Amino acid sequence: MSHLVAPSLLAADFSNLAAEVEMVNDSMADWLHLDIMDGLFVPNISFGFPVVEAVRDLSSKPLDVHLMIVDPDRYLERFRDAGASNLTVHYEACHNLHRTVSEIRRLGMKAGVCVNPHTPVMLLQDILPYIDMVLIMTVNPGYGGQTFIPGSINKIGELRSMIDLEGYDVLIEVDGGIDLHNAPVLLHAGVDVLVAGNTVFSSSDPVEIIRRLKEPS
Repeated sequence: MSHLVAPSLLAADFSNLAAEVEMVNDSMADWLHLDIMDGLFVPNISFGFPVVEAVRDLSSKPLDVHLMIVDPDRYLERFRDAGASNLTVHYEACHNLHRTVSEIRRLGMKAGVCVNPHTPVMLLQDILPYIDMVLIMTVNPGYGGQTFIPGSINKIGELRSMIDLEGYDVLIEVDGGIDLHNAPVLLHAGVDVLVAGNTVFSSSDPVEIIRRLKEPS
């Protein structure tokens, strides 16, 4: 399978949201990535259900929703109803992770688990059979425009080996500081899905940037 690209809406111009989503619709992007922040799990607040629902009605791409919130179990069904195709929760935020991801799948969504930069991927060994994707944060979560953490490459390689050793059908997604320079390195390390925010939306030609991110490594 060729890798996927998911532009991150957090970096879009929210005064011109319909046009930004339409740009993604017209591009080679595979998904549209939405970061939900509550100001508690991370030190920032992004947007909630009204924005997700509006984007759902505008987007022709599946919505890849990343919950950076405490106690995500409260809202799983509401995010399904708001339009999420993929729903990713944080390892660090879930008290009963197996129950949470099982419920995400029961609701008809793909289930993802995210790990912060300080969290070892070896802790995911027991949950891999029950999920569809692992999201590795390559910056500290909460704000866009941060610098990629180089040590993330080793985590990606370790996770790739864990998945391949058991033959799990689990995608590896990365988010944080992704650009045209480090994308080939990440893909070579075993990444399946590139999330890019500022690299796409701050460009004078975001459709071309998405096309270049889709190029084989």
